Amino acid sequence: MTDIEAFVDAPGRAGKVAEVRQLIDELGIEYLYLQFVSITGRICGKGIPADHWESVSKKGFQLVYGATVNLFVNRHGEYMGYGPEAAELVGIPEPETFCQLPWDKRVARIYCTLFRNREEREAPGEFLTSDCRGNLRRIHDQFKVDHGGLHLREGVEPEMMWLKRDEDGNPAGGFSKPYCYHIDQFESLRPVYMKVIDYSRAMGLDMIQGDHEDAPGQLELNYTFDDPLRTADRLTTYRQICAQVAREYNLIACFMTKPFMNVSASGCHHNISFWRGGETARKKLGQQSMTAMPQVFEYAEGGENTFMPEGADPQMPGRVGRHVVAGIVDHLFALTAIGCSTVNSYRRLWDTGFWAPVFADWGFQNRTTGLRISAPGRFEYRAVDSMVNPYLMASGIIAAADDGIKRSLEPSPPEERNIYQAMEEGKVVKKLPMTLGAALDALSKDEVIKAAMPGEMYRLYHEYKSDEWERFNHTVSNFDVETYLDCLP
Repeated sequence: MTDIEAFVDAPGRAGKVAEVRQLIDELGIEYLYLQFVSITGRICGKGIPADHWESVSKKGFQLVYGATVNLFVNRHGEYMGYGPEAAELVGIPEPETFCQLPWDKRVARIYCTLFRNREEREAPGEFLTSDCRGNLRRIHDQFKVDHGGLHLREGVEPEMMWLKRDEDGNPAGGFSKPYCYHIDQFESLRPVYMKVIDYSRAMGLDMIQGDHEDAPGQLELNYTFDDPLRTADRLTTYRQICAQVAREYNLIACFMTKPFMNVSASGCHHNISFWRGGETARKKLGQQSMTAMPQVFEYAEGGENTFMPEGADPQMPGRVGRHVVAGIVDHLFALTAIGCSTVNSYRRLWDTGFWAPVFADWGFQNRTTGLRISAPGRFEYRAVDSMVNPYLMASGIIAAADDGIKRSLEPSPPEERNIYQAMEEGKVVKKLPMTLGAALDALSKDEVIKAAMPGEMYRLYHEYKSDEWERFNHTVSNFDVETYLDCLP
């Protein structure tokens, strides 16, 4: 039996397919978005009339392999990843992810798992390794097997900016002023964030807090932490929601890391902990619970948080937590290529006056280090920004954690001083890679993190991001013109 056959015929799936049909009929759904996520985090897929749900749930849909690489060409005009002669992937919908779109209740979205084509000569019907979402599920499942049920739970802090449009539709600055935690600026965006929250709750995001950050139009709206796959799906959903709200208010929902200098960039800190046991509980978020499959509203709860302190020190994480911290610090340079994935990401790292996480060190509540214990039982990974592909990031974190646990790594003593003061006092601390090119070079040398990009994934990511770095290096910018046009004679 191939992977695709086992997936389609998995125990209990037929019942879920029938449940989706019942929801389609009850809600009056006419159209379905069958979606997956590309290597850069872009949402791709196809739409089908809901009349064809049963057929597509079994057969799936076909799309060129290159869609996983955004179907882009490199700077030489060649398709990246896969040529036009490549076969077509098969996307099989996951019925448990069915959710009505709250802004157009005739439409629902469903996430899909990707497979190689059934007729391929090599490995027909196997899992497609350029499917970052499917890879994360399999990597996390293997980690749980290897470590006796130990599993990652993850929360993200998705900063982004709401920009105004000029009369031509181009960006015209942030909607609000760059005043951090300022309620009046937060209030100025109330119609926007309330709409985002309404849509988010309807699509399974348990919204917990929000604030105005310290860049123009910059908001951070947080939701409850969970299993890494569901957390990544919710971040992807959150981005879709923000894009829709921006259309409704004629704004730009900007997830670019650093659109402005001299103010903070948009990060996406990942708060992680590793647990044993627990259960899955369904949250009732208002009256929207019947607009989706029950699994959309499920979260992991309870169990043992292995990051909690075990000894007399109330700040030092337990044994598993220390191994994970040490593993992540050991692989931090390679992870930077995933967490800081664009040329623009490094504008954030160079603008160090705004708490940019540029040093490969860790501490307690210490924002001058690249990583910190932000609260008992929780580790904040800071070298990650708003452009991140959350599926790749979670896979990389799991790989680094796995390595730290298997090798019983112990971290260096936590740094409690301001890191700049510590260096003035003689401490030697390495900086993270400060360009995309340097980060990609670090990734190429790290077999542990590369293993979190199995099969074809690393090749595709390296090709795509190397082309991005090359494009930047062979482009004349405003900086070039302004700096060199009149420098001689």
